[in-house]
Amino acid sequence: MKINYRQVTFAREYRGYSQSQLADNISGLSQPNLSKYEKGFNSLSDDLVLSIIDFLGFPISWLYQNISNIPENAHYRKRATLSKKDKTSIEFGNRLIGYIVDQMSDSIDWPEFKHIPMDIQEGHTPKSIAKYARKVLGLNNGVAIADIFTLLENKGIVVIEIDVHPKFDGVSFITDGGTPIIILNKNFNNDRKRRTLAHEYGHILMHCYFPIPEYRTEKIREAEVEIFTSEFLMPEEHVSKMISNLKLGDLVELKRYWLTSMSSIVRRAKDLGYISPDRYTYFNIELSRGGRSDDLVEVYIDEPNLFKEAYKLHKEELGYSDVDLANAFNIPTDAIVDYLNPPSLRLVHNLKKHY
Repeated sequence: MKINYRQVTFAREYRGYSQSQLADNISGLSQPNLSKYEKGFNSLSDDLVLSIIDFLGFPISWLYQNISNIPENAHYRKRATLSKKDKTSIEFGNRLIGYIVDQMSDSIDWPEFKHIPMDIQEGHTPKSIAKYARKVLGLNNGVAIADIFTLLENKGIVVIEIDVHPKFDGVSFITDGGTPIIILNKNFNNDRKRRTLAHEYGHILMHCYFPIPEYRTEKIREAEVEIFTSEFLMPEEHVSKMISNLKLGDLVELKRYWLTSMSSIVRRAKDLGYISPDRYTYFNIELSRGGRSDDLVEVYIDEPNLFKEAYKLHKEELGYSDVDLANAFNIPTDAIVDYLNPPSLRLVHNLKKHY
């Protein structure tokens, strides 16, 4: 049986089993032999491989797929406190979502990616790229970004919200089939979602389409994206006049205008030199007291629709059930339920069927 042994590793990691835990559940399987197999040595019988994949709840056809979808820009809060098991499960789940997006491409056309990624190594800066991005999205410099999901999706980025571990913020990558996607945690408040979307959008424009030299470490790339994010959400030319004499009492209205967190506004004022480090500390202490917490002031945000609409098209127009989709995509039915069965959907017209 000529199969892709990496698919066994993928299924195991997706289900959250260590090699030892899986071996304990499969008669005749040892951890050393499983380890050899996952490294590319043919040390397991076909029957044993089938027992493994059956236990993990994946169809046999899964073993013949070839999935990469390596997300290099995963964004976590307090990554060091996230267990290796949880982090691995999240990352393989994101890779599976990328695979589903590509599988859907056999039936639909995702909107064309209407950007020109810009390489920092060719003289562009995060700030200039943010200005370019706003221009591409049709935003005047002084306008807050209200319908951020819709703007990004209309320009060809598939955005997907998932119910996931609270320490995961978001990730961006180009799927094996060439579609740029952003996956983010649906459970956060709107200003945090907005900043995460902008952050991942910056990765797509600056990092996902170019080879990154070793000297541009993750720390450097994250610093570049933070500059992009701040300029994209709150352009210096227009936010400066609002924060040049920043007072604590200004923050609620500034949040409502720019649709960003109060803490982001305070950080912007510090980065642009309008408040001192001591004053910055004072603002953050006051915000942490609770009476002026960001959680007390919610801001508007729209919703992503491309992924949900693609599911609706497959179900209602192409006649697939969830089981049919799972069979067609060579994945477990529970993955369809987890990622493709949202509570409500509304029509989006820029998906085209293939016949």
